[in-house]
Amino acid sequence: MIAALPLSKYHQIYLVLREQLHEGRFAQGLPGELELARQFNVGRVTVRRALEQLVDEGLIVREVGRGTRPTTRAEQSGKRAGKKPSASPATRLSGLLENIVSVSRGTTVKVIEWRLIQASHEMAEALRIAEHDPVRKAVRRRSSDAGPVSHITTWVPATLARGFSRADLAGKPMLQLLEESGIELGRVVQTISARQADAQVAQELQVAVGTALLSVRRLVHDADERPVQLLHGLYRPDRYEYQMEMSQVGSIDARIVPKEILP
Repeated sequence: MIAALPLSKYHQIYLVLREQLHEGRFAQGLPGELELARQFNVGRVTVRRALEQLVDEGLIVREVGRGTRPTTRAEQSGKRAGKKPSASPATRLSGLLENIVSVSRGTTVKVIEWRLIQASHEMAEALRIAEHDPVRKAVRRRSSDAGPVSHITTWVPATLARGFSRADLAGKPMLQLLEESGIELGRVVQTISARQADAQVAQELQVAVGTALLSVRRLVHDADERPVQLLHGLYRPDRYEYQMEMSQVGSIDARIVPKEILP
């Protein structure tokens, strides 16, 4: 059932279904409009609007007489082929890791979610694993003395996160846990943009629904160019700053700066 929040019902349904699609829950196809309307306790028109938005984003395909299904990796790649890619600078990971660990020492972590899921099309493509392979999903909120700073979702192949516990996630950044497990970290590719806070994120970050947040997508590789972590981070811009320095020879140095220590 959809809660009474300052967000349209169809958009709430869209957000729920998008998350479930990313987790690979509809491998056999999505329920029909009537079933979804019953599940969410809304009208069929509301469900249809949510599904249309998922179609527009290339996440599902609706076929007459055959129902609704998630798009395949090839279909998603084809849809993206005509789009101009966002800037995704490769960053030196050693300096970034040191900065992440340093900044984390002054914050506390709430582990919202830590569970095993199946890799979706998007995750499998990014992490170079087979679709439906086991992946460890972690959702955490990091806070400073000023309050919540970030809402971070990470996905790591289950074979690499073996032995990690919920307590480990509360005490150390995922990159530090990976490095301590013996993985030699290589490079990171990032895309930085903006996104509005949905109901769940708004509640965790203590902002209004629709507030503009800094959005970071980070794909981390090991020294052998194997992807080891996919991260989607949402940050309050009033409490977080991301700085980059680029030289003429292509070197990039990135730093995370909590706003409360800025001069």
